Amino acid sequence: MKTTDKSLQRRNSCILIFTSFVWGISFVAQSEGGDAIGPLSFNSIRSIIGSLVLMVVIAILDRVGIITKKPVTKEQQRTLLLGGVLCGFVLCIATNLQQLAINLGSPVGKAGFLTACYILLVPILGIFLKRKCGLNVWIGVVIAIVGLYLLCIDGEFVIKTPDILLMLCALCFSVHIMVIDHFSPKVDGLRMSCIQFMVTGVITAVPMCIFEIKGDMSAWLGGFANLDAWIPLLYAAIFSCAVGYTLQIIGQKGLNPTVASLLMSLESVFSVLAGWVLLKEKLSTKELMGCVLIFVAVCLAQLPTRGSKKTQEE
Repeated sequence: MKTTDKSLQRRNSCILIFTSFVWGISFVAQSEGGDAIGPLSFNSIRSIIGSLVLMVVIAILDRVGIITKKPVTKEQQRTLLLGGVLCGFVLCIATNLQQLAINLGSPVGKAGFLTACYILLVPILGIFLKRKCGLNVWIGVVIAIVGLYLLCIDGEFVIKTPDILLMLCALCFSVHIMVIDHFSPKVDGLRMSCIQFMVTGVITAVPMCIFEIKGDMSAWLGGFANLDAWIPLLYAAIFSCAVGYTLQIIGQKGLNPTVASLLMSLESVFSVLAGWVLLKEKLSTKELMGCVLIFVAVCLAQLPTRGSKKTQEE
């Protein structure tokens, strides 16, 4: 039995590493797709496509009886709808901040690492919910501040606009995680994800129409006439949104949540590698040192403390 459990954990760990790989490459897709059709258009359409793909996945899983939290009562349906709408609203702000930062020139590697700071911010926000943080988290915060300085400050003490947007993005993702933490035990995660992507897509469509379409629908549609728009768009919609989220649910089963979070934080590493291989982006030695320090801080913040009884049992 123990051998089977260990084998399952190894398999699920590999699934989460692959999920991180998919999410890491999505930063490249965001960079290329946003340039081709506009950041708001890219975010809106990929979210709506991702939601439609999840609808198909949910229908298939319902048919084979895998999903166990299908809402039955009106109260369960209201809870699901509330969770999905709240998650979608916060996710809309977070993803658009991230997309705008990338389109303003932030390298995908830097975007990946700064976004990964949400893992440090989550336990800090938890203080307001009377959740204590271990010493490792506070040490991680100090290391992350040093890493952010090396990564964001070029010669003079000036933080660029894309860096500010990405740090705000990390804060929004932290809130997003807290909302999911509240609703996920009560609802089906796939259904809530499906709702949140649709909400994100619909809300983003409003500024998309104002700032990118601008009443000239034919010119806007012209941006979709080549593969430079569709390849990254479909990748972000199908693989990053729909497939990535599904694999996350499968991979987390049977794993210590701390280990799972650590594995998924590897998306920041893959984003740097993807930017280097696919976009030929280069980071200076100082910026690479900043990336390393932030990743060390992320890892340190996820390590279990010795005083945790739950960790000792696991």
